[in-house]
Amino acid sequence: MKKILVPFDGSDNALRAIHYAATVAIDTAGVELVLLHVLDPMTFKSPATLLSPDELSRLCPVEAAHIIEPARQILDLADIRYTIRCRVGAAAGAIASEVYESQCDGVIMGTRGMGAIANLMIGSVASHVVHLVHVPVTLIK
Repeated sequence: MKKILVPFDGSDNALRAIHYAATVAIDTAGVELVLLHVLDPMTFKSPATLLSPDELSRLCPVEAAHIIEPARQILDLADIRYTIRCRVGAAAGAIASEVYESQCDGVIMGTRGMGAIANLMIGSVASHVVHLVHVPVTLIK
């Protein structure tokens, strides 16, 4: 079975990536999508100012379930097979780690996510992912 990773942060471009990935999954037999939400401790908005790594790890699945819900609705409606994953850390590194650990064959992701200020300061997450992984990456505007 072919696995395609779709990082999802709830942005409009991430939703467009989900729609495109759904089309790929429908058109290609034997494709499973891996939806990934990355909880970045540097940008996570929390009532508490600082959360420990253990607290962030416990919070990650709850946060992911909330953020990924619109993507789940799209994929469930289209009867597409998927799994949901969540990681804590910097987005590009977490995405690359998931690609390798889940043995994904490719990545489909939006080019601009929720972190516009971070993109201006340190560069695009998508650009970093392209350099970190050795699988095809499809970028969706």
